Amino acid sequence: MKTYEILVKGYVQGVGFRYFVQRLAKKIGVKGYVKNLFSGDVLIIAQGENFQLEDFIKRVKIEHPHAEVNEMLINQIESSEFDDFTIEY
Repeated sequence: MKTYEILVKGYVQGVGFRYFVQRLAKKIGVKGYVKNLFSGDVLIIAQGENFQLEDFIKRVKIEHPHAEVNEMLINQIESSEFDDFTIEY
């Protein structure tokens, strides 16, 4: 199991992006959380198996009908295990 820190840049706040990410994560089986940042970016901590994370990242980038993802910065991190995927405030 891997954990990624994903910084999503673009038009990703004020369009329901966090709720979309949460629903997608739960559908795929990814755990972790999503959070808006003051910079206007969105931070995702995503934990799962390789195949889940690859699918999740691909779909986060292209499937939201109103968001415009310009860039995703992805780093593998060490983390304790998550039980669910939540929206952090």
